[in-house]
Amino acid sequence: MRIRFWGVRGSIACPGPETIRYGGNTPCIEVHCGSHVLIFDAGTGLRALGNTLVKNAKVKDVNIFLTHCHLDHVTGVPFFAPFFSEDYKVSLWAGNLLPQANIEQVMRKLMSSPLFPVEVEIFKAKIAYHDFISGDVLRPYEGVTLHTATLDHPDGASGYRLEFGGKVFALISDTSGFPGKRDQELVSLARNADLIVYDATFTEEEIASRESWGHSTWVRGIRLADQAEAKQLCLFHHDPSHDDDFMDALAADASDARPGTITAREGQIIDL
Repeated sequence: MRIRFWGVRGSIACPGPETIRYGGNTPCIEVHCGSHVLIFDAGTGLRALGNTLVKNAKVKDVNIFLTHCHLDHVTGVPFFAPFFSEDYKVSLWAGNLLPQANIEQVMRKLMSSPLFPVEVEIFKAKIAYHDFISGDVLRPYEGVTLHTATLDHPDGASGYRLEFGGKVFALISDTSGFPGKRDQELVSLARNADLIVYDATFTEEEIASRESWGHSTWVRGIRLADQAEAKQLCLFHHDPSHDDDFMDALAADASDARPGTITAREGQIIDL
């Protein structure tokens, strides 16, 4: 299993000289399971990933799993190059929308006037829309299994546990961590994971006035990793106001508290 980060920032893209080392694109993670490509979230980082997939031309079947549909997690969709090639099949998955809405409706709303000048019909790829309920088990390919769970975030969100080839990757982003409530669901997602990618948007000081915002801290991430007996923790969904110097200090504190903890950087690759 190979994980590559194409966007690690939350809320809004923040390119510039103060975010060069960690990156300014919003969430997008590419995971290779053998010959299969799974993409988690479709933020602004999706554009560069799509260009790379088309350039390499090795994979024609792609699945995009959304944690949820807030703008920072879907705004890359209209710029994903495989959508514009009839050689591709792209499947979009979301687990936080039913029964009030579904993923096709959200994509059509995103690409409609006055928000966007062209509609989804401009795409040439074969597109499949899949809605599920958080808690479902998904099997997009033989030997690839995703367990899902509800996260604590406004409008809902889904956490993922990806199992392939004896390795486990857990994505638990856009959650406050259910402090004192449903921690065991998160522990189940992360149990014995080789890598947990976890929402560490805020510091403990910052979250004191933002508890209801649906984001977490690196301290809660370490607590979860320890409870789940996970091998490695990776901090993700960095606040746009945290520049490189701030992130360096945060990364050092987290690594001191749990040796081996990674703070995600755009372009970083992790092999499991």
